[in-house]
Amino acid sequence: MLKKAIDHLHTWTSGDLRFDEHIRPVKYVFAPDGRLVVPVMVAMLQATEMVVHVPRADETAMELLVSPLELDEDGPEGGLADRWRIYHGDPPDVHWASLTVDLARFHGMVMDGEAIQQPNPFAPLEPAICGELNRDHVEKVRAALVKTLDVDTEEPRVVGVDPRGIDVRARFDVVRLAFDHVLDEGDDIRSTVIDLIS
Repeated sequence: MLKKAIDHLHTWTSGDLRFDEHIRPVKYVFAPDGRLVVPVMVAMLQATEMVVHVPRADETAMELLVSPLELDEDGPEGGLADRWRIYHGDPPDVHWASLTVDLARFHGMVMDGEAIQQPNPFAPLEPAICGELNRDHVEKVRAALVKTLDVDTEEPRVVGVDPRGIDVRARFDVVRLAFDHVLDEGDDIRSTVIDLIS
């Protein structure tokens, strides 16, 4: 069930964020250590409880109890805000937070946040792989989206790579091309990605 929960979380890049009695749609990206990065209003950072529902606040959603930490866009982790923009465009808010997962509930099971919050061992290679795919393999990525997800977009842009798959910015949203197994640090991520889109 843990693998299914992590796969579910990485399939999406959006959800509903509940802070105190308010609910607001939110888009997120993953930091290299697995934290979620989101643009926020100041009121969210002052909330006594924050829960992210993935993909939306209903009875089938994964629920993540998270602890927010304000992220300084001009500080050492400011690149995470740029990462968010690469995925989603212009943010709706001017403040940023990283969200550490404390607990997760998925299909009636409660899971430890540390187990859900998986680091990405391929983060150092990610920019080079995305660059190669976007430079040399655009038509292959487009064909893979049509074949796997029935999504056709003229200019797909690969924006993320992790052990479970690749994220592609399509016309209206970010979609996921999943690998058939979870890779580890010893695997050749470049070859696996090329195989996925060939």
